[in-house]
Amino acid sequence: MIPSDHVPEFEGRAGQTRRALLLSALALSACDARAAPEAPPPALKSAPFPVGVAAMTGQFDDLGWTELVGAQFDRVTPEWEMKMEAVLAADGALDFSRSDRLVAAAEARGLKVFGHTLIWYAQSSPAFERLAGDRAAFAAAYRNYVLDVAGRYSGRLAGWDVVNEPVNDDGEGYRDCLWRQALGMDYVRRAFEHAREADRDAPLLLNDYNLERPKKRAAFLRLAEDLLKSGAPLGGLGTQSHLTADLEPGAIRASVRELASLGLPLHVSELDVSLNADRLSVLRRGELETRQTALVAEAVEAVMDLPEAQRFGLTVWGARDKDSWLRRPPNAGGPLPDRPLLFDDDGRPKAAARAFARALA
Repeated sequence: MIPSDHVPEFEGRAGQTRRALLLSALALSACDARAAPEAPPPALKSAPFPVGVAAMTGQFDDLGWTELVGAQFDRVTPEWEMKMEAVLAADGALDFSRSDRLVAAAEARGLKVFGHTLIWYAQSSPAFERLAGDRAAFAAAYRNYVLDVAGRYSGRLAGWDVVNEPVNDDGEGYRDCLWRQALGMDYVRRAFEHAREADRDAPLLLNDYNLERPKKRAAFLRLAEDLLKSGAPLGGLGTQSHLTADLEPGAIRASVRELASLGLPLHVSELDVSLNADRLSVLRRGELETRQTALVAEAVEAVMDLPEAQRFGLTVWGARDKDSWLRRPPNAGGPLPDRPLLFDDDGRPKAAARAFARALA
């Protein structure tokens, strides 16, 4: 752009007219440049590690979703279809109709599938609750369940979250759940051994959230170390990374670095950055989005900083903002709909998606 004070002077009325026309043309040119849309970022799946997204069976019927996911991601994690609530009926019958459909739909589009999750404190079933007083029967049913679910997709999945969220939120020990009540903390080791029996090759991960908190991260690492010492086939660690926009800069990088200290592959497994937590109400929306963008960039950079063999991947917990679990009851709330993901409701890349792409460089 030519500064206006460098426009040559013209003598006479005709010269003044020509000068006015030139300034007008320059102004229009500048407006056109400002109005020009920013080029879309490169596909996220160009990363030197797998880039995944949470998926549900019905989303494969949504053309906008499938086009976006096919263009940007190379792996999907079932958000619900492989959890016990979806698979195991009260009478002990197994229903794989939803998970089978999701796996088939993903494979048909060239997408790998990461299994989520075999054992989770938050879900059990009356089929197990009836056996709680009989340790031997419970242990046998526990083994059979893991064998049935993991074995059904043996050789087809990119890995499994074998045990999900075993650590108390405050980092003071481990969650009290049906699995622990029946089998003690040995339930974790057993799950990994049964999963390896079902699938001899799939990477088997331990997964949890809020590992950006040092105390909880320390408890999680102690459990991982105990599993390794016991000979359990622990093949990686998952840090969910459900974040809020006020997370202190550097917390993600510090967490990833410390989790990687065991030498295991690391999965940033459920990334999103909420703008709607109650404590964020004092911040303006623009500031929140700026912080969101910075946190996404930090997460990608933290994975990029890992040795290549430890980059298991990065998965975002939804493709478009409207796909997010934070838009559904009971999580939905706040003065505005949450916008925690990389693409807006219409699938257009947000600043966070552009930051993701830039961080790959």
